[in-house]
Amino acid sequence: MNENIRIPKRVAQAVINSLKGGVVPRTGLGYIAVGRAAEIDALLHDAAIVAEGGASFRFIVGKYGSGKSFLLQTVRNYVMDRGFVVVDADLSPERRLHGTGGQGLATYKELIKNMSTKTRPDGGALPTILEKWISSVMSSVAAGGETPGTPAFEEAVRREIYKVTSSVSELVHGFDFAKLLTAYYDSFVEGDDEKKASVLKWFRGEYATKSEAKSELGVNIIITDDDWYEYLKLFSSFFVKAGYTGLFILIDELVNVYKIPNSITRQYNYEKILTMYNDALQGKAEHLGIIMSSTPQCLEDTRRGIYSYEALRSRLSSGKFSGDGAIDLLSPVIKLAPLSNEEMLVLTEKLTGIHAALYDYEPKITTEDAALFIRAEFSRVGAESRTTPREIIRDWIEVLNITFADRTKTVKSLVESDELAPPSPATDGAFEFEL
Repeated sequence: MNENIRIPKRVAQAVINSLKGGVVPRTGLGYIAVGRAAEIDALLHDAAIVAEGGASFRFIVGKYGSGKSFLLQTVRNYVMDRGFVVVDADLSPERRLHGTGGQGLATYKELIKNMSTKTRPDGGALPTILEKWISSVMSSVAAGGETPGTPAFEEAVRREIYKVTSSVSELVHGFDFAKLLTAYYDSFVEGDDEKKASVLKWFRGEYATKSEAKSELGVNIIITDDDWYEYLKLFSSFFVKAGYTGLFILIDELVNVYKIPNSITRQYNYEKILTMYNDALQGKAEHLGIIMSSTPQCLEDTRRGIYSYEALRSRLSSGKFSGDGAIDLLSPVIKLAPLSNEEMLVLTEKLTGIHAALYDYEPKITTEDAALFIRAEFSRVGAESRTTPREIIRDWIEVLNITFADRTKTVKSLVESDELAPPSPATDGAFEFEL
């Protein structure tokens, strides 16, 4: 069934352990990517627009376990490779888009904590970005003929720093943002690590009061629940001037807004989505891409979902020609279709190869074994509406674990002994494969 997959063991372990636990791995996605080529192409077209100074906003919609988070993480890796800065966060009861008790700010903090670049893919990239910016300015000035360490060199560097900070200062909240960029540069030059830490603390949204920020940094403003998104727009502008392609904001688990019991609080969160959506489509944001993931119910429920907010429903509803196999990948909403049986076969093949590479064995499982397994998965009562790639992946990794630990076990014996009974003749024809 499998050709040997060459994959580092640490990556293989991260992939297998994450998928067995029902979560998307942050690394190694390229080894298990199956399907979604059209969706990825559409999102990368957005990235090209953002790179040219535009903005984009997309919803990825699919039921639990359908691959929304996988697609988000895949796009995350693609755009980082293209020079973008990426921030991502999962919403939760404590993290929302809007809140009066710190929930909006908590989302901002999570986004900044997870700030990543190609060279810092695991988050915490803000200090690296700032210092790379300063170092690149210094290198540029030195290349222009100024001698490092001389007053002329320092003056030339400061002029270049000022060009960036002055352009940022023209934006909303930009004056204090620019002042803090300058403060970071000054503390970098002076070797004042305490001051650098204070500036980073401010950028991370960790100052609780204006008076604390005023006493430590001389700025009379802090990031709050109400204005955190404005600072992400400032970051997107700064990142481009610092040599990056732009900024992508990825927000998963939007269903946690849908679950908010208070209707007014939900509406405020939907209003924040509308603000971000309008900014992207009306040209009020530059070099900024936003992708959010949602379940169909979270989007389409007109009582408490996103469609309960009329301004969003009128913008996001599908036209009369979408559906029944006609998918509009240029609309703001990308609805994930189920992976085909053939794509699931390819996925099981990839997972078998990764599992074998991790545990150093020659896989004996055949394509026919995998086809039998998939038929059994889909033959369960209600499987057509409930079975998702996430569940199939977890079950398949369990099969791999068992057959590796006990070589007397086979896929056929496990399927026949488990509740995953082989499909009956009445259903067998619905699961044809091109083997």
